[in-house]
Amino acid sequence: MLSVIAVLAAAVLFGTTGTAQALGPDGTTPLAVGVVRMVLGGTGLALLAFTLGTAHRRRRAGSAPPASTKVRTDRPRFGIRPLLLMTLTGVCLAVYQPLFFLGTARNGVAVSTVIALGSAPVLAGLLEWALTRRPPTPTWVGATALATVGVVLLGIGGGGTAGGTDPVGVAAAIGAGASFAVIANAQRRLLDAGWDAFTVVGAMGASSALVSALALPFVDISWLDDARGVAMALWLGLTTIAVAYVLFTWGLQGLSAATAATLTLAEPLTAALLGILVLGEHLSPLAVAGLLVLAAGLTLLAWGSRRPRDPAPYAVEA
Repeated sequence: MLSVIAVLAAAVLFGTTGTAQALGPDGTTPLAVGVVRMVLGGTGLALLAFTLGTAHRRRRAGSAPPASTKVRTDRPRFGIRPLLLMTLTGVCLAVYQPLFFLGTARNGVAVSTVIALGSAPVLAGLLEWALTRRPPTPTWVGATALATVGVVLLGIGGGGTAGGTDPVGVAAAIGAGASFAVIANAQRRLLDAGWDAFTVVGAMGASSALVSALALPFVDISWLDDARGVAMALWLGLTTIAVAYVLFTWGLQGLSAATAATLTLAEPLTAALLGILVLGEHLSPLAVAGLLVLAAGLTLLAWGSRRPRDPAPYAVEA
């Protein structure tokens, strides 16, 4: 259950992103904000994760695991496969933002959010099925169906776009959802191979910061001269990236990638509530119904996730 709480907490932090941007200074662009967010967040994520990992290993070195715990004594070896997987998570984290923002520019925030976050758990489940040959559980199927219907209703009821959707924007939003699905599955593979969560998430942060730093010379960051701009950048980077992804990856140790991806659908739920309470936005009855259905799906998934993963995760001696 702690794994569920950690992933849900991460999703709540993810959900503050839109409100933080709305409260930021004028003159920002989605690409510039995304690049600065990744440079700060990726760097902070790497430092936080590696620091916590060192402290965790020291504590474990001085204590023995419970007798009932299945202990994995072999240390994972650093080779080309884990290096590629760690780099892949960072690249996917870096490219998620421009893909998502391209979708919002073409189809609006509500519609693009629905497509990106609605496709992520489905793509994560299908990718995990293809990699492990283990079909999703009935609980996951039911919870994902409810949550996806809820987020679709939320997008339709809260969207203000007129006319049809732009196919390029749709493709970009699906690409953002696919990026998240790949991150969840790649991290799951690394954890199953014996890598500790802090190393996995720290490597993702370092590689994403490096990739994003290459784009800094090509974006306008003059808005950082404003105190609100600095505050926004620090919140988006350190809180919604560094802290949130440490929580997410730690929680992923006790959950399947598909379950974790579905739990992060709490992000649009948080975003909608903040829009109402902080930004003064109004939701239609259809959007309110979407919130209720989404909450029902998350509740079902959290209830079904009380059992440990099958097979049970190893306790890694590091």
